[in-house]
Amino acid sequence: MKRLIPIFLLFSFCAFGQATQPGTDKGKSLIDAEKYDDAIVYFTGVIKNNAPNKWTYYYRGYAKNQVNDFYGAIGDYNQALEVDSTFAMAYNQRGASKYNLDDPEAAITDYTLAIHYNDSLVEAYNNRGLAFYEIFELELANFDFSKAIELNDSDADKYFNRAVIRAEMEEYVAAIDDYNKSIQLDGKDPDAYNFRGVAYYNLGQFEMAIENYDASIAMDSLDALKFDNRALAKSAMEDYQGALQDYQTSVAIEPGDPDTYNLMGVVYYNLQQVDQAIEYYGKAIQIDPENPVFFDNRGLAYYDQEKYETAVADFTSSLALYPEDSDTYLLRGLSMIKMGNKYDGCLDLQKAKELDHPDAKNEIKNHCK
Repeated sequence: MKRLIPIFLLFSFCAFGQATQPGTDKGKSLIDAEKYDDAIVYFTGVIKNNAPNKWTYYYRGYAKNQVNDFYGAIGDYNQALEVDSTFAMAYNQRGASKYNLDDPEAAITDYTLAIHYNDSLVEAYNNRGLAFYEIFELELANFDFSKAIELNDSDADKYFNRAVIRAEMEEYVAAIDDYNKSIQLDGKDPDAYNFRGVAYYNLGQFEMAIENYDASIAMDSLDALKFDNRALAKSAMEDYQGALQDYQTSVAIEPGDPDTYNLMGVVYYNLQQVDQAIEYYGKAIQIDPENPVFFDNRGLAYYDQEKYETAVADFTSSLALYPEDSDTYLLRGLSMIKMGNKYDGCLDLQKAKELDHPDAKNEIKNHCK
């Protein structure tokens, strides 16, 4: 099953600091008012009519970043660094632009330079942590978020970021502790409650998970994913009717998500309403015919209905997408044997054995000797 919770780490830019050249206040005011195009025009005039100054390039680069002109921003940060090669904030911002251009490795290099020249620049640690997460260096990301918290322990976002990393590392108790701190600092963030619910779910504490999902949904009732998460927790507690209600709400919000239809099929299957399960697995397959899990689930439902030929077709479709699934070989093999095709069925059971399925040896003994 695909992981339901997308990771989203908050990204923030470094505060401006104080300019060292008179005449920049107007440009800063334009940036504060989010009039970035006007700010770019203003600072371009300042740069044209005055001697090079790192701050004017820095501010124009920031404004360009805000209008997604990341290459232009990098050019301005380069100019700022030509004036002052120790300008830590410019390295940090240049790293942010490179990160936004999907180059986290280059961003890490700049964030590291920013830290080298100013080892108390909080945002450089935070941003480098985000970049490390993007390349799956979770320990390094955890270190950087911890350092950012050490430097500023009153920012809810940084606790949230570290909690996400710790959850990815399966350190769920530590993640919950960080979500607690994030919520203490900002109790109005629905994602913090949602993600804390996921951590409780992964600890098997389903009632606590539902309590957190309830709080999250109360703040944001238009996010289908939150209803999916709560439905999973309700299913784990065998509250299948409650789970169905949440999935139905999810589908009403986002009707095109195949995972939700698949999970509704699982609930109907657990309720022994196999026809309805097959219907919803079919909806999932119609939207996403490249997911082998959907074919496996529908194939199993057909197998339970003793519709072995149809089951074989679904298991075959699954194996075409993922040919290393021992469970699917085992089920297709048993289906073929039920159909009277012992030869091909036993070949599938043998393949399941080669892929280390724990039941394959016994099934071969029962059917193929």
